[in-house]
Parts: sequence; structure tokens; C-alpha cells
Amino acid sequence: MSATTQKSGPRRLRRKATEASTPAKIIMTACLAVAAIYFLFPVYWLIIAATKDTGDLFGSSGLRLSNPHPGRNLLAVLHYDDGIFLRWAGNSLLYSGVSAVIATLLAMAGGYCLSKFQFRGRTALFNVFLAGVMIPGTALALPLFLLMSGAGLTNTIWAVLLPSLASPFGVYLARIYADAAVPDSVLEAARIDGAGEFRIFSTLALRVMTPAAVTVLLFQFVGVWNNYFLPLVMLSDQKLYPITLGLVGWQSVSDRHPELYQMTIGGALISVVPLMIAIVALQRFWRGGLTQGSVKG
Repeated sequence: MSATTQKSGPRRLRRKATEASTPAKIIMTACLAVAAIYFLFPVYWLIIAATKDTGDLFGSSGLRLSNPHPGRNLLAVLHYDDGIFLRWAGNSLLYSGVSAVIATLLAMAGGYCLSKFQFRGRTALFNVFLAGVMIPGTALALPLFLLMSGAGLTNTIWAVLLPSLASPFGVYLARIYADAAVPDSVLEAARIDGAGEFRIFSTLALRVMTPAAVTVLLFQFVGVWNNYFLPLVMLSDQKLYPITLGLVGWQSVSDRHPELYQMTIGGALISVVPLMIAIVALQRFWRGGLTQGSVKG
């Protein structure tokens, strides 16, 4: 009888805990649903607005489709001015893709060295990277312009690529992740087996740090893709513009060319598609990169 009572006790406690947590789960689910609607509504509006003609954008059609052939607007964006939007898209892919890959590799190498090698000034150097995380990019635009102008690189792709290769946040995240995820014993075993430092990093440490690397890659890609102020300062040739700068140029003259207002909205819709694809494809690594490197095993 006592044994039965002892077994039923934990069951009642679990049942009470489940019943008590049910209202909290309902409230949390409702809050998440409201937050999802709040963040997805601008995307819905952008999709609807991109299908409308210029006149319907300022009409009373509201949040519903008003064009029987919505795809024509997007085709018009792609073909306008001899396909200049496609060139802007290619430039954005070039700036974002190249800078994201190289910046990620440099950040992983820098963070790994700060984590696993002892040298004089290591703490001070790490603090410099922390300071770099807190400095806004707009504050560095003018000094970077002066440097690029002195080197004769303004109005070239290098004026956008070279400043984007540095990722202080990537170095910080790589150092924290390497401290937690890369065991010193494994590195010592590899050294005993005769492996060099470069081989250890490229074949062992970099594989372990893949979640952090993907996180930095995604952040850097999105940051460079959405960057507007740096290309604005560095570039004057329209053929070198990224999407962000090109769309602002269209919007600035839409009062004289009303059709560009609708094309700006359509171009904005197209411009978010690569970001959506990247985030959906890399989200599982992204979550792992944010959580695994924050706790030591």
C-alpha cells in the first residue's frame, strides 16, 4: 500500500505541474503568434504592393491583389534600363559573397589564435576587437574613404570589398567558440602525431568551429548585402552600385518618373529573396553557432 502511494505521489506532482504550465504555454504561444504576425506583415505588404501598378499603390485597393498579371511588374524591374537591376544584383552577390567567405576565414583564424596561443598582448588585442564591435560602421566611412582615395581605389569594387573583409564580431565569436568547443587535448594529440599548426587548424579546428563559421558567414553576408552608406561614399559609377544604392537612386527620381516608384518596391521584394534563402538554408547551423559556443562542455 505504501509502495503504491509512493508511486502515485510523483504522478500527481507531474500532473499538477503540467496543468499549471498549460496556461503559460497558451500565453507564450499567443505572444509568439502576435510577434510572428507583426514581423511578417511588412513582408506580406511588400508582396502585395509589388504586384500592383503605380496607380493602385495610392488607390483604395488595400491589402489585396489588384493586378490580374502581377508577374509583369517584376519582369519590368528586371528589364528596365537594359537590365541594370540584374547588374546591381550581381554586384551585391559579389560584394556579399566574396567578403563573407574571406571575412569568415580570417575571423575563424584570428579567433582560434587568440584562443589557443599564448603571446604577449593577447588580451589587449582581443579588447581592440571588442572595441571594433562597438564602433558603428558609419563612423568609419569617412576615414575609409580617405584611405581608399589615397590609394586610388575609390569608385572600384575594391573600395567596397576591402573594408568588408574585416569582421570584429566574427573574431570575438570565433574566440569564444574555440574556447568552448576545441579541446586542447585534441590539439596536443595532433601535434604529437606530427601535424603542423596550419594543418591542425584547417582539418581539425575549422571543422569543429563550423557552426560558428556559418554564423559569421550569415551575419557578414546579410550585413554587406544591406550595406548602403559605404557604397554611397565610395562609388559614383552606377554600374558598380549594389541593390541598396540602386533602389534608393530609383526612389529619389520617382517624382519625375512615377513608374520607378513601383519598380523600387518590386526590386525590394526581389532583393530579400537571397536573404531568405540563405537564412532558411543555414538556420540550423546558425542556432548551433549561437548556443554551443556559449557554454563550456
